[in-house]
Amino acid sequence: MSKSALQPRLFSTDQYQITLPEAHKFPVQKYGMLRRLVEKEGFLQLEQAPQADHKTVALAHDPDYVAQFAAGTLEPAAMRRIGLPWSEMLVQRAFASVGGTISAARLALELGWGCTLGGGTHHALRAAGAGFCVFNDIAVAIHVLRSGGLIRRAAVIDLDVHQGDGTAEIFENDPDVFTLSIHCESNFPFRKKQSRLDVALPDGVEDDEYLRRLDEVLPAIFAFRPDIIFYQSGVDPLASDVLGRLSLTPHGLMERDRMVMRAARSYGAPFVLTSGGGYSRPIELSAEAHANTYRMAWKMFSS
Repeated sequence: MSKSALQPRLFSTDQYQITLPEAHKFPVQKYGMLRRLVEKEGFLQLEQAPQADHKTVALAHDPDYVAQFAAGTLEPAAMRRIGLPWSEMLVQRAFASVGGTISAARLALELGWGCTLGGGTHHALRAAGAGFCVFNDIAVAIHVLRSGGLIRRAAVIDLDVHQGDGTAEIFENDPDVFTLSIHCESNFPFRKKQSRLDVALPDGVEDDEYLRRLDEVLPAIFAFRPDIIFYQSGVDPLASDVLGRLSLTPHGLMERDRMVMRAARSYGAPFVLTSGGGYSRPIELSAEAHANTYRMAWKMFSS
């Protein structure tokens, strides 16, 4: 089948509605808002993300951790580190988050780009979850593609306001994966890992300085010559984000996405978009910012 004949699809996980305590910081309702915004415009065909199986997730994670999380037998301290209460629905959501990113990556290999409305769970380390992240979907997807002989080298552009510490740890000694993280230095996680390239920003950075720093480091991604690029496009650098500490405007965030996608399209490798974090108040601001990222992807890659 030719690329032009393939239908762009967008994988969603918000059908797995986890129940959280009142005033919990994780904005579970954001994902339904985002899906409805994208669905209303109709530029991408929505599809429920399939659940990855245990063996697949264990390509990037300790098999005992995967099994214990699935069975609900992790130590309470390990669940507190994840920050979400265990439930069967959370298990299904976590495996679907990985399945959505794998599906988007496979689609990207066929079409040139692929998207999932979830994913970007970059705080999950090899043997532990953290920061609302159970499994590291991007890391699993890279392992899946490499184990199938579909790629050799991968790059991760992580522009969430929080460092992609889990991704950095999993690929720390892997010469065939380039991890770039641009994040707020003073923000979570407070013990950073070593990405291939870290750009730690001070509190309060605004659009111009952020975009200048991004422009300086993007060439390193393409000099690495990756066979596929994963983009963790968290919208928590927004000034309105209560867990952010940077001061980007919605316009600055859209320009960030434009710069990344324009450079990736010019380079020509398959491009995979995941959502990442967003905790604005009101949360509608984050949902709209995420929607702008997917609108940008459609504009940049659909023609």
